[in-house]
Amino acid sequence: MTQPQKNFREAWNRLTSEGEMCGPDPEKGFRPAGIRKNVKESGPLYHGTKADLKAGDLIIPGYPSNYGSGKRANFVYATAMKEGAALAAELAKGDGPGRIYIVEPTGSLEDDPNVTDQKFPGNPTRSYRTREPLRITGEVADWEKLAPEVLEKIRNRMKEAARAGIEAINE
Repeated sequence: MTQPQKNFREAWNRLTSEGEMCGPDPEKGFRPAGIRKNVKESGPLYHGTKADLKAGDLIIPGYPSNYGSGKRANFVYATAMKEGAALAAELAKGDGPGRIYIVEPTGSLEDDPNVTDQKFPGNPTRSYRTREPLRITGEVADWEKLAPEVLEKIRNRMKEAARAGIEAINE
């Protein structure tokens, strides 16, 4: 197992077992570990959502965010980790089932500062954002869903973060 994959597994296990989520401790503040621009990602990229889309469709910024207060999102997000897309699909606002799409960027990617911080230094989640559309090239049909009690724990942490005023970085 490569180091980023091992780090992701450790972070994923903490997230799903201990409910570690929603950014840094508000007492510590947020200090990104270093946001890389124009990232080149070798593996397939995934996007998790509840939107019913098809191959060729574009996922574009400018819509209300699936998280937090629902502010207009200046970015769209992708990850090279199917588990991360699964989590996003299950936590996304909206009706219907979560979906994971295979996507390709139409512009440059940068590290997602919402997860590239002291909790996940070096971006082991392989999560990225872009101001350009993501083009859907396919859908992942079968993926592992999180247990309801794990999702509830994560949702509760997200609510705690919202009450503490922690909002996704959108600049």
